Amino acid sequence: MAVAVVLEFPDTTTDQYDQVIERMGLTPRGSGPPGALFHWVTETDDGLRVTDVWESREVFDRFNEEQIQPHTQAVGVPEPSAVTFYDVYSYITAG
Repeated sequence: MAVAVVLEFPDTTTDQYDQVIERMGLTPRGSGPPGALFHWVTETDDGLRVTDVWESREVFDRFNEEQIQPHTQAVGVPEPSAVTFYDVYSYITAG
């Protein structure tokens, strides 16, 4: 089942986010990694909020362990202050 993940990163800048995306070999507005269905990020009053939809929780957990955590740590991004998961009933993608 698809899962939505919302991560709150306090004290994190868009510059740090851009560094993480570059280190992962991803391109803004480009294709995502295998298993990712949707991704967006916004600035909040105290940092960044990342919202993703993944094919499954297991796919996200693997990507988080292998990519997100090592690259965020490398550029000095603190651990997320909150991670919330939602079961996705339905989603629609661009054609």
